[in-house]
Amino acid sequence: MSKVQDSQLPLIPVATPPVWLGVMGGGQLGRMFVHAAQALGYKVAVLEPEKNCPAAHAADHHIVADYNDQAALAELGQLCVAVTTEFENVAAQSLAFLAERTIVAPAAHGVSIAQDRIAEKNFFTDCSPASKVLPAPHRLIASKADIDAHSDAISAELLPGILKTVRLGYDGKGQVRVRTLDELRTAVAAFGDTDVACVLEKMLPLAYEISVLVARGVDGATVVYPIAENVHRDGILFTTTVPGPNVCADSARKAQDAARVIVDRLDYVGVLCIEFFVLQDGSLVVNEMAPRPHNSGHYTIDACVTSQFTQQARAMARLPLGDTRQHSATVMLNILGDIWFVGDGKQLREPAWDQLLALPGACLHLYGKAHARRGRKMGHISFVAPTLAQAQQQLAVACGILGIAL
Repeated sequence: MSKVQDSQLPLIPVATPPVWLGVMGGGQLGRMFVHAAQALGYKVAVLEPEKNCPAAHAADHHIVADYNDQAALAELGQLCVAVTTEFENVAAQSLAFLAERTIVAPAAHGVSIAQDRIAEKNFFTDCSPASKVLPAPHRLIASKADIDAHSDAISAELLPGILKTVRLGYDGKGQVRVRTLDELRTAVAAFGDTDVACVLEKMLPLAYEISVLVARGVDGATVVYPIAENVHRDGILFTTTVPGPNVCADSARKAQDAARVIVDRLDYVGVLCIEFFVLQDGSLVVNEMAPRPHNSGHYTIDACVTSQFTQQARAMARLPLGDTRQHSATVMLNILGDIWFVGDGKQLREPAWDQLLALPGACLHLYGKAHARRGRKMGHISFVAPTLAQAQQQLAVACGILGIAL
């Protein structure tokens, strides 16, 4: 019986022969997945074209190849009883190719929707009768000519807005705020010399942003983590606070209910993160989803019974999903490469990790990246404490140590 046909059986780790899980992508998410899967007794293979990548430092086997290399994909599929992806820009065709050889979670269908902002918004809209949540008003800008053809409607309904490329945007890349038609035309032109498909979203009166981390097993069992409240700077996640200080019980319930609808409609297996906007009137708007563990879920490593990465391994292996209970209040701070630089210059220094680690409840995670660059995610710190006020106090002290403005 093939591995795919045998997928209804729990993939329990055993010593001989070893049971392998695979991950597409060698970044920090892959690295943290490797650690979690190994703690459960699995061996992990990573497929990633970069030799000196964070996940390869921890993995049991590294296949150095492009994500669409069919020989490499066949090797991964032959070795592993299940494969996942650490980022959504792996080609859905590669996941479909793997699915002919092994279990793939999440499946290509869900990943392909998350890769295309228009497909994603259409999917959220289709879910809205059950989820009770819609995306922001938006319009496809398939070419520069679309702006002139629909200028009146765009001005009346969508400006000021945020222009985003339909594909391949992340951490604030591939998006720009626009207030007028002229700014919109300039932004579209800046995305490329030829017409680039974009989506224009109306800017809404935002109160705060939240994310919902949900996991679903192959049997349809679903668990949801506590609501995370997020703060972004320059399009990059800055802090995640759980429990969110502004999140009311009604907003939390609506967001969690919507997440369950979305994950069920996708027939999803694995961890899914869905980002929502809470508007000033208290209403909820669904923004986007990530078919993988997420930056805003890193707090689960130190503050929850089951981390998001352990949950991903459990779902892939057809094991029971873990307890999502949060045992400590927490604030997670992203560490960017900026703190390695002295002022605005090029001189490098090592941050004062000894002072940071002297703080009670400070849990440091560095990703093993060889070079610091401004704006590059180099690690994160979770501050866990009996109360949220204590965690926030430690965050403030740490930011002072690292030279980060609050």
